[in-house]
Amino acid sequence: MTFDVTVLSMFPEAFPGPLGVSLIDRAREDGLWQLDVVDLKPFSSDARGFLDDTPAGGGPGQVMRADVIGAAVDSLPDDDRPRVYLSARGRRLDQATVRRLAAGPGLVALCGRFEGVDQRVIEARGFEEWSIGDYVLAGGEVAAQVLIEACVRTRPHVLGQEASLAEESYENGLLEYPQYTRPREWDGHLLPDVLLTGDHKKIAGWRQQMSERTTRERRPDLWRQHCQATGRPVEEQSDECD
Repeated sequence: MTFDVTVLSMFPEAFPGPLGVSLIDRAREDGLWQLDVVDLKPFSSDARGFLDDTPAGGGPGQVMRADVIGAAVDSLPDDDRPRVYLSARGRRLDQATVRRLAAGPGLVALCGRFEGVDQRVIEARGFEEWSIGDYVLAGGEVAAQVLIEACVRTRPHVLGQEASLAEESYENGLLEYPQYTRPREWDGHLLPDVLLTGDHKKIAGWRQQMSERTTRERRPDLWRQHCQATGRPVEEQSDECD
């Protein structure tokens, strides 16, 4: 089944952007997913083509109009695809949400600009609000590309080695272990000895320990969640893994 993506943007020229290279683009060429970008500007009823207006109640900046966004959404096929508004005030996107969205028939992504989008159209047209991180961008186009790539790469047959998905960061509630390759020595730095043993059980144990250490040090929030899910003490230390 094709994963059908529609993007609503006032800057359609921003697409496909990074979605047009490497495996993601190859998957599109192979018909595994498709991208339709809708320009919001023709849906403006303003003689000047404006998509925005001043905030109700006063304040700085401009807000994208509900009637413009609503008309654009209503021009799309009436289907079951989730509608996602990329917003700095949305819930933070995570891998579980990516997998949920990727398991469906596709998605509709709304790219905001200015101070955001009139809340009435978000609610009336059933948009979920998601953020890709705790920072603010100039617009939602880059965020939409992040969301789309994250979804598409989890779809069947997109990646060359499907098994690699299972060992990535966030898939088991932990960050991924560090990766190495040849040469054995580079710039005075050696590969960890355990990776040269050929003992797959030891290697798997080392990778698990490194994954736990990395998560504990870099993402204590994820580490606490992992410990709660597995019944481990939060302060528990992994075995020595140097």
